[in-house]
Amino acid sequence: MERLETGIHSGRLSTAEYEANFSDLHPRLDKHEALVAADRCYFCYDAPCMTACPTSIDIPLFIRQIATGNPIGSAKTIFDQNILGGMCARVCPTEELCEQACVRNTAEEKPVEIGRLQRYATDTAIQAGRQFYERAASTGKKIAVVGAGPAGLAAAHRLAVKGHDVAIYDSKSKSGGLNEYGIATYKAVDDFAQKEVDYVLSIGGIEVRHGQQLGRDFSLADLQSKYDAVFLGIGLAGVNALRVDGENLPGVDDAVDFIAGLRQAANKADVAIGRRVVVLGGGMTAIDAAVQAKLLGAEEVTICYRRGKEHMNASEFEQDLATSKGVIIRHWLAPKSILSQDGKVAAIEVEYTKLANGRLVTTGETGVIAADQIFKAIGQTFETSGLGSLRMESGRIAIDGEGRTSLDGVWAGGDCVFGGDDLTVSAVAQGRDAAESINRTLAAGAQPAVAVA
Repeated sequence: MERLETGIHSGRLSTAEYEANFSDLHPRLDKHEALVAADRCYFCYDAPCMTACPTSIDIPLFIRQIATGNPIGSAKTIFDQNILGGMCARVCPTEELCEQACVRNTAEEKPVEIGRLQRYATDTAIQAGRQFYERAASTGKKIAVVGAGPAGLAAAHRLAVKGHDVAIYDSKSKSGGLNEYGIATYKAVDDFAQKEVDYVLSIGGIEVRHGQQLGRDFSLADLQSKYDAVFLGIGLAGVNALRVDGENLPGVDDAVDFIAGLRQAANKADVAIGRRVVVLGGGMTAIDAAVQAKLLGAEEVTICYRRGKEHMNASEFEQDLATSKGVIIRHWLAPKSILSQDGKVAAIEVEYTKLANGRLVTTGETGVIAADQIFKAIGQTFETSGLGSLRMESGRIAIDGEGRTSLDGVWAGGDCVFGGDDLTVSAVAQGRDAAESINRTLAAGAQPAVAVA
């Protein structure tokens, strides 16, 4: 198909171009590269990198283990704190967390490549099928986990290790949550998300029930009546609306759905993309959608964000990645209306914005950007169906420091809880810590919660 053809089409590139465009963003280090990278670590006694890690991995220790030729031992150090350390090594914004805190991160030096070293160790263990944990003797307790994403998987694994029987309920046909459906394809190639899920579930004692949606197939009260404890790791299912004219035109799509569809596509050439694409938003979803639109063959991709560069939720690294792929990022622009021609998207009218007394306001000045496809990446919402009387705060589940909700016997973690930072690594930490709290509560002899009427 001709590259210059207008409209939304598949097959814009050659097979070789698709393969090159969607190859591994940061290929795994080989043994020599890992040893050289590990040798740069000072093994700081106060380890500011470790303090910056939401899961508190002992980073100096795992790097020293790599340096001494023990990547398997290094993997155990990582998995002790983060059982999803393989995916976190790929998607975690290390440039803003551990590597930002590295003492070698100066004007003259680059930080130790902590993320790539973590991937080297965890990949080595997973590929070798090396398991480090055995289930404790059965406790006879049953725990329900809602959501097979990072928080739910981390909680389920830790609970299974403690000897509890776990049933995971998930609305999708595959486990993994955002790791499977919500990140750019080039960040986790070779079906790694499912390989990691298989690794986590191989501990035993965990049953996954797919196609089961809270509020449709069961309620929280149902789970409370059947299980000794419940962990909610349900993430965000809804998508914010633009609330502008033309939003429902063919060619206006949710960036989340686009990313998920691309992740599940057996052949990238089958995924249709516009010639001129506009992405609305300033977070990681916007960046992932824009970059992948470009990699699929879109000739012009523009991100429009209503605030300035310094306000974007996407990291500076991700913004630079987008621009390096040819994506145009325009700031201080808000969508005003979507224009059509022959019943399809033809352009988007935007209005300039500014800050006035700390508030975002429009200036009245408008412009038009030609587009045949528009992706909405302006945030997701939390669906509360099936949660009963659970206390909410700012539209999310309210929890205490251990992940306990307002209902006895119910814990929560991940994107669905108030105060989270929408990071995979943080979701893992919350799932892990909630599991420890659940285990302590059950060990203390707490009774199952009474079912809510």
